[in-house]
Amino acid sequence: MANHPDRVVVWPGYFDVKASRRSGRRVSKKHSVSNPTLEGLAFAARGAGIRKMKRDEGVSHPSRPTSSEGRLWVSTEDALKATGATSKEGILQAIAAAWKGQESSAQESAQSAKKAGPKAGDKRGRSQRKSFKTSKGRKPSERRQRRK
Repeated sequence: MANHPDRVVVWPGYFDVKASRRSGRRVSKKHSVSNPTLEGLAFAARGAGIRKMKRDEGVSHPSRPTSSEGRLWVSTEDALKATGATSKEGILQAIAAAWKGQESSAQESAQSAKKAGPKAGDKRGRSQRKSFKTSKGRKPSERRQRRK
């Protein structure tokens, strides 16, 4: 494997909440995310202020050869300057904080959209809101009994 002193490699497995520290998680549980992906990692790195990066898809971590999670090559100089960190661990912490913030804001917006209900003109959403009663105010079983 080639040595790249000007780049740092970041794996999505470093941020997996289900993984233990011994199995490769490098950030705290409160900053970890569930189901980390390479796309999410790149998005979080952008959110942390890192601009110079390269995605390498379909590559597996040496200690996790069965999962091809991919990796993100980050420019060391750019990452240290953007995050204000002094080491790779500081870079990982900054990315994790950005990722967790993005994940929590996405969850909040999903909850508020669910609470607001369907949009105007959304027939499928409106049909889910309709009650079990028919237009006359009686349940279908009650109507059948009255006809007899």
